[in-house]
Amino acid sequence: MRASRYFLILLAGLSLALGVHAAPAKAYTIAVVPMGTTHEYWKMIHAGALQAQAELRASGLAVDIIWKGPLREDDRDQQIQVVENFIGRRVSGIVLAPLDARALVAPVEQAMKAGIPVVVVDSGLQSASLVSFIATDNRAGGRLAARRLGTLLHGRGNVILLRVQVGAASCEEREAGFLEEIQTAFPQIKVISSNQHGGATRETALVASQNLLNRFGAQVNGVFAPNESTMAGMLLALHDAGLGGGKVQLVGFANSQTFAAALKRNDLHGLVLQDPVKMGYLGVKTIIQVLQGEKVPALVDTGVRIATAENLNDPAIASLLPPSQP
Repeated sequence: MRASRYFLILLAGLSLALGVHAAPAKAYTIAVVPMGTTHEYWKMIHAGALQAQAELRASGLAVDIIWKGPLREDDRDQQIQVVENFIGRRVSGIVLAPLDARALVAPVEQAMKAGIPVVVVDSGLQSASLVSFIATDNRAGGRLAARRLGTLLHGRGNVILLRVQVGAASCEEREAGFLEEIQTAFPQIKVISSNQHGGATRETALVASQNLLNRFGAQVNGVFAPNESTMAGMLLALHDAGLGGGKVQLVGFANSQTFAAALKRNDLHGLVLQDPVKMGYLGVKTIIQVLQGEKVPALVDTGVRIATAENLNDPAIASLLPPSQP
């Protein structure tokens, strides 16, 4: 009788232990929504998100990343629809790079009300609802670009700022920082154009750049292009106008091997670099921390550096560029 009772107690304990270990771990589905999906920069954000997923899985957490965004960085309606679809699917959390600081407010607040935390990366959002903002200090990056261009021009000359598009908070911060620093630190440099927008594609930026050079080509000494599309369009326009190779000093803001090559051949003279891999990585890690009830910082600055032809081989600079294509 005692043996039988002992056996039953032992069996119950074993069943309980097995039940604890066999219980399925909570699975998390994290949606990562970039501004667009074509530029190299967003592919680096994706790589960082996948790196975080791999580490979290290795630690025993079941985490799945869904990567989806609009094709173009000016398709607000498509990005809103993507976010709303993820809300409908009841994903665990969303990592979002909003392409418009105002247009994405409503869907983000809708997600938060539905109990789906949102971490914003790369570009700001005019809402207090998000749980964390992880990005470059873009205004500081714009000031860095201005200092580089002002130094190249020895504090004198005429410059053009080719803006990106209205509502793109990260780029608007870069543009504001650039203008502030030029006006403060280089009073003898004149900004001869700062009201033109290149748009979200190389093609639209090329047209805007050609128009600017047709008007100011004989006067301009330097140009600042604040993102990948404006950089690509202006590089091509300068080449076509016979103003490449250092005739006009060009400073840009993008993480790209194409632009690193332009630095080497003296068509580009400064390249402000962010850390998109870190943004994607921390975005996913932060969402998981929130879902597990941990406190997270409201703001994380992921840093900014400037690349030149002289420092491209510096490991700290090289690590911020995407891998070279074979």
